[in-house]
Amino acid sequence: MSDETKAVVTVSAMARMVGLSRARFYQLEKAGIFPPPLYDVTTRRPIYVEEMQRVCLEVRRRNCGVNGKPILFYARRLPLTAQPSKPRKAKVPRNDQHAELIDSLHALGLAGVTAAQVSAVMKELYGAGTAGVAEAEVVRSVFLNLKRKD
Repeated sequence: MSDETKAVVTVSAMARMVGLSRARFYQLEKAGIFPPPLYDVTTRRPIYVEEMQRVCLEVRRRNCGVNGKPILFYARRLPLTAQPSKPRKAKVPRNDQHAELIDSLHALGLAGVTAAQVSAVMKELYGAGTAGVAEAEVVRSVFLNLKRKD
């Protein structure tokens, strides 16, 4: 909410000054909470002069409309960029050589697989190494081998 007034402001600027959306400001203006705007003679554009801006700011500050009715204003939400996000679970770094393979197996539904199990299956299936074998084929064969053992 801004307390700085200008010589003339638009309805959009006035709504921003009191911390409301333009639509909500218009609703409250029609309900008699805020004073109606003046209209520029040449452009027919609704404007708020400095004195009317002070009245609108006072309505917001006191929670009492120009018609004498009380009004409750909710606290304005934080902009999306400033809202605190939920903390993400930090992945525990693994120092084993099969971390990506284990992650792939977890994604396929083998949540309880351990590094020792994967190492044993890799030694059994690919004792000489996986050079020249596609990564997808390694994941597939290890997955099937572990599923058969369960």
